[in-house]
Amino acid sequence: MIETLQPFSLVNSPQLPELLFKLNCSIVLSTHQAGKVVMLSPSEDGERLVTLPRSFYKPMGISVKGDKMLIASKDEVILLENSRELAVHYPNKQNTYDSLWLPRVTFYTGQVDMHDVSFGDDGIYAINTSFSCLCKVDGNYNFNPLWTPPFIDKLISEDRCHLNGLVMLNGKPKYVTALGKSNTQEGWRDNIVNGGVLMDVTNDEIILSNLAMPHSPRFYNNELYLLLSASGEFVKVDLKTKSYEVLKKFDGFCRGLSFYKDYAFIGFSKLRKNSSTFAKLPFSDKANFAGVKIIHLPTNAEVGEMIYQTSVDEIYDVIVLEDMIRPNILNTINSIHKYSLSIPGSTFWANPET
Repeated sequence: MIETLQPFSLVNSPQLPELLFKLNCSIVLSTHQAGKVVMLSPSEDGERLVTLPRSFYKPMGISVKGDKMLIASKDEVILLENSRELAVHYPNKQNTYDSLWLPRVTFYTGQVDMHDVSFGDDGIYAINTSFSCLCKVDGNYNFNPLWTPPFIDKLISEDRCHLNGLVMLNGKPKYVTALGKSNTQEGWRDNIVNGGVLMDVTNDEIILSNLAMPHSPRFYNNELYLLLSASGEFVKVDLKTKSYEVLKKFDGFCRGLSFYKDYAFIGFSKLRKNSSTFAKLPFSDKANFAGVKIIHLPTNAEVGEMIYQTSVDEIYDVIVLEDMIRPNILNTINSIHKYSLSIPGSTFWANPET
């Protein structure tokens, strides 16, 4: 008898739930391919993973600052707020969750293919891939363009360089990544495997060139890291020498990076079938999986992993939720979020029957 796997089935290393439990954290990831934001947390005994997928329209970048979260989706940026009080009395499963992320504001950006998104000191910043620009999202317009790479001469919806990653420093945009330096419509595809760049938005400087599909730049403990998806490399950038050190090389397409304490959490995606581009990658005939691997930074050792067996083929972002063992998240698709009421000093769940 052939076993039928349930949606979002996964396998994980035995130590992963225990590690998350010990670190008192959970993982949230976005899969635009499956249209889900997925919460992954340890069970109460720390022996298994609990997974909670929630539907969003093509979710991409995720950003968390305290009890606020941003999700960039197909044509929206959604602002959510965490309520631990509402979590306890969640009507569908009371006394189960320690956190509940609830939608508070939806910004209608239009279909501009937002990728990374982040909180800044003076508002919300996002990478507008379609228009090849860094922008602000504030509700006054669909988006407010702030900066374009020095080689882009026109603000137009042509995805000229596939701008994707964003690093904030001291509350301001600092570094971005793109898959090419093209100034023509989707011209980055001409050298997709080795045409990537890392740029400083404050002085228009191109710090690194000829990168293998750079994604997920992150600044952690005063160091700049990024993922080279096409070569399967996790690297640390030396800004002084404009070079990088390969910390770990994988047989897999890495995209989505988050840090917590001594650990790096790295997302992986399956290679798209019948893709001439992905066929050129050095690991195209080797590992081909979607999931998350955890690296212990002091030893550079792989200490845990989870691999999807069904549903998830591509992951865009991976974020660690600190001090949350059993988080929940609600979308704007299901009406249950409308019955959660929060005012200064008090929270309520309204009765859907009234």
